[in-house]
Amino acid sequence: MRFDTVAAWLEWQQVAHPRPVDPGLERVGIVFRRLALARPPTVLTIGGTNGKGSAAAYLDAILGAAGYECGLFTSPHLLRYQERVRIRGSEIADELLLAAFDRIDAARGDVSLSYFEWNALAAFVAFAHERIDVAVLEVGMGGRLDAVNLFDADVAAVVTIGLDHQEWLGDTVELIGVEKAGIFRPQRPAIFGARNMPQSVGRVVSEIGARLQRIGVDFDFIERPDGWDYLGPGSRRRDLPLPALAGSMQLANATTALAVLEAAEPAILVPDEAVRSGLARVRLPGRFQVFGKDPEWILDVAHNPDAARALALSLVARQIRGRTVAVCGILGDKDIDGIVAALMIPVQQWIAVRLDGPRSLPEPELASRIASRAGAPVTAAESVAAGCTLAAANCGAGDRILVFGSFHTVGPALIHLGLQFDRYGRQDS
Repeated sequence: MRFDTVAAWLEWQQVAHPRPVDPGLERVGIVFRRLALARPPTVLTIGGTNGKGSAAAYLDAILGAAGYECGLFTSPHLLRYQERVRIRGSEIADELLLAAFDRIDAARGDVSLSYFEWNALAAFVAFAHERIDVAVLEVGMGGRLDAVNLFDADVAAVVTIGLDHQEWLGDTVELIGVEKAGIFRPQRPAIFGARNMPQSVGRVVSEIGARLQRIGVDFDFIERPDGWDYLGPGSRRRDLPLPALAGSMQLANATTALAVLEAAEPAILVPDEAVRSGLARVRLPGRFQVFGKDPEWILDVAHNPDAARALALSLVARQIRGRTVAVCGILGDKDIDGIVAALMIPVQQWIAVRLDGPRSLPEPELASRIASRAGAPVTAAESVAAGCTLAAANCGAGDRILVFGSFHTVGPALIHLGLQFDRYGRQDS
C-alpha cells in the first residue's frame, strides 16, 4: 500500500484495521522488531489518566531550552495530525511522515495495524531518522499494552490515575492502576505524580523491583504568590516561575516532570535556567486555555470526572463578575453524569453540542443528560461552532464562556474562533 499524501494515508489507516482500538503488543511488536530502529539515547515515558500531556509538554520545553534535541510523541491532536509528532519543537514535516509510513508499510507485510499503532511507529521511525537525544513518549491509553511500551523507558512516570476508558482498562482505579503501572521497568525510576496512589501500583512496583518515587513522599513543591520551589530526592530548584500553563493541577504536573528529569541524571543534566525558560515558554492549547475579555473564553479538553473536578477548581479560583456559560460536547461513551456533576457550582448555563464522529450523541440527548444533573438552564446546538455563536450572543461584560468536554470539542472551537498557534503553541497574531 502506498499513498502520496498524508491525508490519503490517514483516511486508509482509520478503516484498514478491523477494530479502532485494539490494545496489545504482539502485532505492533512484530513490525517494530522488523524495523530494527536505533533506540534514542534516553527514553522518558509519561502515562496517567489526566495531566500526562502537560507533563510531557513541560519535559519537551525544558529539554529544548537545555539544548537537547528532543522528540515528543503525544495524542490525540486538536487541529492537525502532525501535532502528535514533534521534533526539536516543530511538528513533523509531511515528507518525513510520508517516508515513515512507507517504511512501516514495507516492514509490516501482512500484519494489520491500528490507527494509533501506525502513529506510534511513525514517531519512532522519525525519531531514529533524526537521531534525537531524548524521546518523550506520552501513553495513548493505559500503558501495559500501549504501543509506546515497546521501548523500555529509562524513566517512566504515571501522573494520575482515575476512571476513564473503563471498557478497556477496568472499572476500578485498582484495575486501571495495574495497566498504567505497566510502563515501569525493573531497577529503573518509577515516578508517581498523585498524592493518592492505588495499592495495585505499589504491588506492581514491588513485584518488578522498580524504584518508586512519589509526590508528597520523595519529591514535592512549595508554592508562593510569585513562584515556587521544587523539592527533589537529592536536589532543590528555587525561585522557579509559575508555569505558563494555567489550571489547578499544573504545579503538580510540572513537579512530576522535574522529578522525571532528576531521576534521569546523569544521562540528562538540566540547569535551573533551562527549567525556568521551559516553564515560561511551554504552551499546550486546550488545557485551561484563557483568552479574550468580555466575554472571556476558556478552552479545556477535560473529558472525565477527575479532569472536570480539576477544571471546576480552576474556574472557582479565577473569579469573574458575571456568569459562566458552558459549551459542552462530551462523547457518548464518557461519564457524562460525573462530568456534569463536577461542574454544577461554577457553571450557570449549559449549551449541549453535537460532535463529529460515531461516538457522538445527538445534541437533544446530550442536553437531556446534562439537564438531569446540572440544575441550570440547558439549550442545544447542532455543532461546536453553533454553540460558540449562541454562547457569545448570550454573554455580556463580565461573563465567560467555557468550551470543554473533549478534544473533539476544543479542536473545532479553535477553528471557529480563528486561533492558530506557532511551534510552541503560542497564539499567532
